[in-house]
Amino acid sequence: MTQTTKKDYTLSSVKNALRILRKFTMDQPELKITELARELDLGKSTVSRLMSTLASEGFVEKDPETQRYRLGLSILSLATVCTSTFEIHKEAMPVLHELVEKTGETSHLAILDGLDVIYLHKVESKHHVRAFTHIGKRNPAYATSSGKVLLAFNNEKRIEKTIENGLEPFTQHTITDQNILMETLTYIREQGYAVSTEEISEGVVSIAAPVKDYTGQVIAAVNIVGPIQRVNDQTIPAHIKRVVEAGKEISRRLGYRFNHY
Repeated sequence: MTQTTKKDYTLSSVKNALRILRKFTMDQPELKITELARELDLGKSTVSRLMSTLASEGFVEKDPETQRYRLGLSILSLATVCTSTFEIHKEAMPVLHELVEKTGETSHLAILDGLDVIYLHKVESKHHVRAFTHIGKRNPAYATSSGKVLLAFNNEKRIEKTIENGLEPFTQHTITDQNILMETLTYIREQGYAVSTEEISEGVVSIAAPVKDYTGQVIAAVNIVGPIQRVNDQTIPAHIKRVVEAGKEISRRLGYRFNHY
């Protein structure tokens, strides 16, 4: 095996190991080698070898009874380092807690990752009926308020890729027409917030606003999510003001000044 081939082989192995780790989610916390091989279109022997390496370093661990793998403590230690050093984490959490107190609804801080919105942080509502979300959960950006905010303030190429990837309907209210989506994103840019009514899940409404860094770039979105019985025509106007102010407050904490907001 030549030096170039060895290098390519090593890079391919690293990439596949990372692909394996990304397959573990809150919805799929445990996986078998056969499942990983099928979903990633890799050979079982390749997956088995990579899992053994990951297990030896503590990134995954195997349940001897079920033969299923789950993420190990090494992942947790890295996640702790990551969140503790994120300035946005430290600055956003007090604001999210205050937003939940004022609205009574669950609040998230979200970012765009590829064509999906992913929730970095969550503060739970005290109501019995809550949003079924979790930190790390991914949703298609076009079908959520946070995602639409992040798309609206993103570049055209990202929006084009979203449309090219297909606007799959999740409910009868999901935006599946590209012209309507473009009009909606324009409105969001002008108004500075987004409302998503039963677009990703029946009976669920969310409101989101942008979060800017010190340069004025939109780097995240803050939202509230709740059932349509509580987040409706009567309460949405007041909730919009609170969510927008929360976005501005986090942005201020990150160093942005709203002279020309």
